[in-house]
Amino acid sequence: MKTSARPILLLEDDQVDVLTTRRALKEIHVSNPLVVCENGEEGLAWLRAAAEPPCLVLLDLNMPVMNGIEFLENVKRDERLRRIPTVVLTTSEETADKTRSFDLGIAGYMAKSVDYRRFVEVMRSIDAYWTMSEQP
Repeated sequence: MKTSARPILLLEDDQVDVLTTRRALKEIHVSNPLVVCENGEEGLAWLRAAAEPPCLVLLDLNMPVMNGIEFLENVKRDERLRRIPTVVLTTSEETADKTRSFDLGIAGYMAKSVDYRRFVEVMRSIDAYWTMSEQP
């Protein structure tokens, strides 16, 4: 994603999706470390404890304990965390989820494809954008 070694935070409770994401990032030569948290509560705790924020958060919405929308609500209330770019990567096609996510300031909303090649292309698009994007 970025030439720096800042990690990418993936909030995902489905281990198959975690493996698919790791594989896709490796295939497109993203060398940033991937930190995986299984729910929003765990992700929030990791962010608050991290010395340096991740370069990007990839967020599933449907997770146990604290879902993606609740995670976003917490992050956007936190002055230190609110500017971390977050891309929703989910199977949810609910209009309410999309609207609420954008209301909470996400950088993008991508549907997880069951087709691996299509998923790789989604990850390639995310990588291309964040490689060129300037962050504060």
